[in-house]
Amino acid sequence: MIKLEKKQGIATVTLNRVEKQNALSFTMFIELNKVIKNIKKDANIRAVVLTGEGEHFCAGLDINAVMASPINIIKLLFKWLPGNQNLAQKVVLGWQSLSVPVIAKINGNCLGGGLQIALGADYRIVHHDAKLAIMEARWGLCPDMGANVMLSGLVKRDQALWLASHANPINAQHAFELGLVTKTTDDTDKATKEMLDTLLARSPDTLAAIKRVTQQSYKAPARKILAKETWSQIRLLINPNTKKAIAKAKGKADIEFTNAKRW
Repeated sequence: MIKLEKKQGIATVTLNRVEKQNALSFTMFIELNKVIKNIKKDANIRAVVLTGEGEHFCAGLDINAVMASPINIIKLLFKWLPGNQNLAQKVVLGWQSLSVPVIAKINGNCLGGGLQIALGADYRIVHHDAKLAIMEARWGLCPDMGANVMLSGLVKRDQALWLASHANPINAQHAFELGLVTKTTDDTDKATKEMLDTLLARSPDTLAAIKRVTQQSYKAPARKILAKETWSQIRLLINPNTKKAIAKAKGKADIEFTNAKRW
C-alpha cells in the first residue's frame, strides 16, 4: 500500500490504494513509519517526494477500516509518555526528522489525515484543481496527527482554528493564500522536478543545516502539543457528542448535541 522507489538520490514515497483515493488504512500507518526509518538510514538519499497514486493524494483516514478493529485505535494513539509521538503522529512529524528536503506533490483530494501527512513535508506543490481540508471535526474529533505542531509555523492562529473547525475543503489558491501551500501549478510533475533540480544543486550539508536552523527558529512546544492532541482525541472518542457527530456526518440531520464538557 506504500511504495518506495529510490533513484538517483531521490526517494519517491507513494500512497497506493487507488480504489479508496489512497485513504489511510492501519497498515499504511505502519508501512509509512517503516519507510521513514528506511530513508533516514540511507545516506545516499538527497531528497524525498511524497505523493499519491492515481488522481488523488489521499482522501484521509478510512474510518470504517481503522475502526473495524478497536485495537487499531489503541495502537495508533498509544505512547509511553504524553509528549512522545504515537504512530499517527510519527507519519506526519517523521518527515521532519529527515535531514533532507521532503516535497509533497499533491493532486486531487488531500483531505483529513492526508493533509496532515502533507503538512509534515517541507514543501507542498499543489495542482490548481486540488482540494484540501482538515476534516476531523465532521466526525466529532480533533486533528491529532501532529499537524498542530506544523500549523503553528505556517498559518495564523485564527485561520488554523477556522480551518480545523469548519472542516470543509478549500481550493489550492485559498490554501496558498493561507500559507498551507508552497506553490500552485497546473503541472505538479514539472514543478516538483524544477524544485528538485534547484535543491540538488546545493550541498546536502547546507540543506540539512538550513532545515535544522529553520526548524529551531519556528519551533513550537511540540511535546505539550502532542500530549494535548492525544488526550483530547481520547476524550472525544468516548464522548457522547462524538457518536452524534458521526451520525450527523452520515446524514442524520435531526441530531442535537448535548452541552460541552469542561475542557
